[in-house]
Amino acid sequence: MGIAGFTLFVPVLGGYIAYSIADRPALAPGMIGAYLANQVQAGFLGAIIVGFIAGYVVLQLKRIPLSNKLKAISTYFILPIGGTFIVSALVIWVIGAPIAAAMEAMNNGLQGMAGASKAVLGVILGGMTAFDMGGPINKVATLFAQTQVGTQPWLMGGVGIAICVPPLGMFLATLLSPKRYTPEEREAGKAAGIMGCIGITEGAIPFAAADPVRVIPSIVVGGMVGNVVGFMFNVLNHAPWGGLIVLPVVDGRLFYIAGIAAGALTTALMVNALKKPLHQRQDTVASEEDDSWNLILTKQYSGE
Repeated sequence: MGIAGFTLFVPVLGGYIAYSIADRPALAPGMIGAYLANQVQAGFLGAIIVGFIAGYVVLQLKRIPLSNKLKAISTYFILPIGGTFIVSALVIWVIGAPIAAAMEAMNNGLQGMAGASKAVLGVILGGMTAFDMGGPINKVATLFAQTQVGTQPWLMGGVGIAICVPPLGMFLATLLSPKRYTPEEREAGKAAGIMGCIGITEGAIPFAAADPVRVIPSIVVGGMVGNVVGFMFNVLNHAPWGGLIVLPVVDGRLFYIAGIAAGALTTALMVNALKKPLHQRQDTVASEEDDSWNLILTKQYSGE
């Protein structure tokens, strides 16, 4: 089942990237082009590039003026077939081989990594994955690992851990020190725990939005710790996803869980050490408000 899902994922990825650019007519060109790219060993990177190319090819084909009769069938016949021929030709005769060569060079470089260099890469990818919780920096790190999942699954072994550390870390933080969080934040912590288990980093966003100075450094450090554990113990994740939901396709499950636990605990302890108890935070806010009112009243009575 896992192999079938992995085989289908590449063309589906290319198809829906194309679909996001040029709607339904681009779906078939993207899927077929990505399938061909995978056949020439261009892998996930090829699927992503082909998906974008297919989308923009169909977008340009849509601009060609057609008679009313042809317009009626263009969406379901002319555009998909025309786009498929163009994209397939590009993959087979132009871009397939260079992308495959780039993938091979990247694989050769990654295979030579060990020890300290692996740990450094783990720190970088773990920090990037956690930093903006599903934003562009996260996407760069996860995409790098996802494009190598077929040949270097240890990359997703670490990144899969870092994906779920921020929400699980904040969930754990609300359990360990509930007095530092409002009732709303404690409820958000429960939701974050569920989202972390299924590999959705965005579960930590409510906490980061409310207190970015303390939360973001904590989840970044936790992501680094978890990712390094995954890399150093050679955890293999054969799915382009993270969280506990991918455990069935993980080799080295014990260390995968250990990495998640280490990262989440690091995040929880760090953020709770940085946060004040809720009553102290409220007293600080009240004191600042009193100072503001005193300043306003002083100015009024002094005639300023």
